[in-house]
Amino acid sequence: MSTPTARRRPAPVRRRRPAGRGGPSRRTVLRRRAIAVLVLLVVTGVVGAVWFTPLLGVREVEVQGVVELTADEVRQAAEIEEGTPLVRLDVDGIVERVRKLSRVAAVRVERSVPGTVRLTVDERTPVAVVDLADGAHLVDATGKDYAVLAQPPEGLPELTAEPAGLPAAVAVLTGLPEELRREVLTVSATTGADVKLALTAGREIRWGSAVDTPRKAAVAQVLMTREGTVFDVSSPELPTVS
Repeated sequence: MSTPTARRRPAPVRRRRPAGRGGPSRRTVLRRRAIAVLVLLVVTGVVGAVWFTPLLGVREVEVQGVVELTADEVRQAAEIEEGTPLVRLDVDGIVERVRKLSRVAAVRVERSVPGTVRLTVDERTPVAVVDLADGAHLVDATGKDYAVLAQPPEGLPELTAEPAGLPAAVAVLTGLPEELRREVLTVSATTGADVKLALTAGREIRWGSAVDTPRKAAVAQVLMTREGTVFDVSSPELPTVS
């Protein structure tokens, strides 16, 4: 009786790993490292040039917005040293120094590559004048006495308020509508509750405090259509004319 022949299993076929599937070659690794080092050196060089050299340093200081001041006065106050790297400018320090000029209300600092610093100045605008022995003192909307002239400028009302009444007097004056403000000759106050406006044609408005100024202005304009010289709107609910 014959024995059945055992079937042989085929030998497993070994597949070759496709080229490129393995880790990067030594040459590739070295090349990548060299590129990384080169990039790092370039970045370091750029940062160093920006921070520590005059490559992107101050070459010009532009001044905008000046009216009474001169550009040179602003530059001198700013104290910006030529060649200082733009990124290292002490912007807060520049603003603080320029604002020490009495006529400056605000200043903005801008940096423009490659080497320009732009200073935009907002000068104070006078709303009234205080006539004192040494000249005409200009006062802005904040109540700041910021400049002295030999003669008072035309068109500004005179402020005769005491220190305690100054904030209220300025607040009333700046809160008036333009058509009423043009008629004001003098603003007086001894406290914050007794503001008075002397107008053209010998008229007077007794304003009281600065509270409800828009409402008082509307009432005053109606009252002034009636005959009279004294218009009291200190209590706008109960205005009087005499």
